[in-house]
Amino acid sequence: MTTEKTKAVLVALSNKEQSIEKTREYLDELAFLADTAGIETVHRFIQRLDRPDTRLYLGKGKFEDLSAYVKAFTIEVVIFDDELTPSQLRNIEKELNCKIYDRSLLILDIFLLRAKTAQARTQVELARNQYLLPRLTKMWTHLERQRGATGTRGGAGEKEIETDKRIIKDQIVLLKEKLKKIDIQSITQRKSRSSTVRVALVGYTNVGKSTLMNLLSKSEVFAENKLFATVDSTVRKVVINNIPFLLTDTVGFIRKLPHTLVESFKSTLDEVREADILIHVVDISHPSFEEHIQVVTTTLAEINAADKPTILVFNKIDLYVNEEETSEDFKNSYLKASGQKTVFISAEKKENIDELKEAISEEVAKKHYAMYPNSLQ
Repeated sequence: MTTEKTKAVLVALSNKEQSIEKTREYLDELAFLADTAGIETVHRFIQRLDRPDTRLYLGKGKFEDLSAYVKAFTIEVVIFDDELTPSQLRNIEKELNCKIYDRSLLILDIFLLRAKTAQARTQVELARNQYLLPRLTKMWTHLERQRGATGTRGGAGEKEIETDKRIIKDQIVLLKEKLKKIDIQSITQRKSRSSTVRVALVGYTNVGKSTLMNLLSKSEVFAENKLFATVDSTVRKVVINNIPFLLTDTVGFIRKLPHTLVESFKSTLDEVREADILIHVVDISHPSFEEHIQVVTTTLAEINAADKPTILVFNKIDLYVNEEETSEDFKNSYLKASGQKTVFISAEKKENIDELKEAISEEVAKKHYAMYPNSLQ
C-alpha cells in the first residue's frame, strides 16, 4: 500500500442487531485501520438495511448517492466494513470505477505492511492470495512481471485476469510449501523452550501489549499507537522473584478477523496455544472494551486456547472516564463479579505494575514448581 495519503470513503450497514451508534463506532475503528494503511477517510456512508443487497451491498438509492460522491470528489478508494462477496466486489468496482476494499482485504494489507519476519510475511502473503483468488478484477491485475514470465504457458489471447488467477494459484502452492518448512523450524524452536514456563500476552489490537512487554522484559519491542503494530511474535526472558519465564508478545485480535489470516497464522498462534499462562490485556478506556474481551475470548476458543490460567489486565486505567462510576467503583464491582485473577494498571504511567508482577509471579510459580518439584526449598 502507498505511504501517501489516499482519499477514501467508508461504507457500512446498520440493522436490527446493530444500532446506528454502534455502526458509527465500528466505522471509527475502520477509519483507524485506514489511517494505519496510509489512507485518509473523507466521508462515511451508513444505511439502515436488514441485510446487504446481493448485488451492490447498499440499496439502490444509497448506492446512487455513493456513486455521485465518488465521481464528484474523485475518490480513489471505497472501503466497506463487511466482507464483500466476489460478485459484489465485481459489481461495485464496475459501477464506481475505483479501487474497492472490504474490511478483510484492508486488514490483510496492513498485516503485509507490518510483517517483518520471513514466517509472518509468508503467512500474510498466503492469506492474501487465498482471499484474492476468487475476487480478482481488472483493478487487481497487479502481476505484470509474473504474467510476462508465464506468457508462454497460455495462449496469446488469454485474459489477464485468468492469467493472474493461474499465477496466484502457483504462488499459493509455493507459499504453502515454504510455510511447511518454516513451521518445522518454529516447532523445533518452541520445543527447545518447553523446559521453561511460557506466558503469552493476548488482547484486542492496540490495547498496550507491546508497551507492557517492554515494561516487564526491560526490552525495546516496537510499540506504536496504530492497529497491528505487532504482527511478528516476540519472545523475551523475564525473571520475577528469582523464577524465570518466557514472555511472548503476540498479534492483536480484532472483530471480523479474516478467516484466511487465522488459518495462515496458526503456527504463530501456536505461541498462544502452547503457552502455560495467558495475560489478557484490555483497554479499559475504550467504550467497547467488553465487546473486545468477547472477541478475544471467542478467538482463543477457536484456536483451542481458552482453558488456560489467565490473568485479566485492565490497562489504561488512568484514561478511564465514566460519568456514572469512578475507576475505583468499577474495580470493586468488577472484582466482586469476576472469578478471574484481575489487575488494573497503566503501562504508560507505570501504575500498579508491582501488583501485576506479583499476580504473574504467583501463576508462574505454580507452573514452575509443578515442572521442577525438587526446586522447592
